[in-house]
Amino acid sequence: MVRITLVAMLAFTTLTLAQITPNLAGARNVGSGNGAQFITGGCVNNADCASGCCANASNVGVCSAEAAAFQNGKNGCNFVDPNAAATIAAAQAQVEKQGF
Repeated sequence: MVRITLVAMLAFTTLTLAQITPNLAGARNVGSGNGAQFITGGCVNNADCASGCCANASNVGVCSAEAAAFQNGKNGCNFVDPNAAATIAAAQAQVEKQGF
């Protein structure tokens, strides 16, 4: 019985410590403001996301469904990246690296 509890506790801890990172495949849509970014793609504000929700994932914007905006360490919609220019520049560099 104790083993089950310990395993459950470790699994919960692992899930709560998991950090969300934007999917790099959507780098082209970061900072576009045209609502073309898919869920899990990076964003600098809500206008980037097709879902209309740029969630704060440890001070990184990640497009999210509104219903999932507080899951996996995200802190809700309406994130506005205070370092938007740097985030957009990094996304553009990623697009050049990917070639698409």
